[in-house]
Amino acid sequence: MTEMLEISDLTVHFQINQGAIEAVDHINLTIRRGEILGLVGESGSGKSVTSFAILRLIRPPGRVVSGSVHFDGIDLGSLPEEQMRRMRGAKIAMVSQTPRTALNPLLTVGRQISRLLMVHAGLSTREAEKRMLEMLRLVRIPAPERRANQYPHQLSGGMCQRIMIAMALATSPQLLLADEPTTGLDVSIAAKILDLLRELRTKTGAAIMLVTHDLGVVAETCDRVAVMHAGQVVECAPVRDLFHNPAHPYTKALVRSIPRVDRDVVLEPISGSVPSLVNPPSGCRYAGRCEWAMDRCRVSRPPIVEAAPGHVVACYGFEERRGTC
Repeated sequence: MTEMLEISDLTVHFQINQGAIEAVDHINLTIRRGEILGLVGESGSGKSVTSFAILRLIRPPGRVVSGSVHFDGIDLGSLPEEQMRRMRGAKIAMVSQTPRTALNPLLTVGRQISRLLMVHAGLSTREAEKRMLEMLRLVRIPAPERRANQYPHQLSGGMCQRIMIAMALATSPQLLLADEPTTGLDVSIAAKILDLLRELRTKTGAAIMLVTHDLGVVAETCDRVAVMHAGQVVECAPVRDLFHNPAHPYTKALVRSIPRVDRDVVLEPISGSVPSLVNPPSGCRYAGRCEWAMDRCRVSRPPIVEAAPGHVVACYGFEERRGTC
């Protein structure tokens, strides 16, 4: 598989009265054609900001401080806004974490999907309406002809989420950014949506970045996983390797926090809290919560090292323990 998306040294800040929030800090990620990459981490770790930065949708007080995003060999940062606008929705689509606010409140949901298809797929009005109804049926919208004529405020949150997914999949994008796509959906519908994502990947070779808190969804759906903590990528590995051999202490804590009935402690929470991103520590941002922390962890940021083929981690403690084995 060749690389569809390459993020290099991406840094995003948000300016507030207290200073600059370092929401994303020098991250490097790649997504290959036909691959589903899971992006996991606590709330506020920078996952959604990364998605918006890919689409060049960071708005003031936010700004991209450094780095580049290449899609299919094209530097997205260098494109004129008109070309970038044509890229969004056609070649790169996004399922927003807040579907009700992402939809236009002044247009019916059917009209919104139809307009997307007319603009990006070049369909006629009749063809777009037919395709729109097909997409509504595909995401299990009941009575699609009636729902198509309703406005977002007339639909439930879960229904709006499925509308957003229908819009994202309608043009068969090459890259799909799915930000918590199953939020607000019941188990059966969520399973159907995940099946749709896998089907899109199989049929079109699309790359998918799946942002989620649900490690069960990651284990079932993703090929590789990148773990984010406090704006930084601390580990990236094939999904099976990450669950069986987590290398970073934060990843280990995430895996231990999964509820299980086959052990005495059903739920093991992660101790401590995420450091402030206004004046973050100069060293490892997990050091204040880490049982492996050493003096140098608090002074300098750990470099990315290879834990195994295709498995990288940023942790001095891992290096120390590997060296004593």
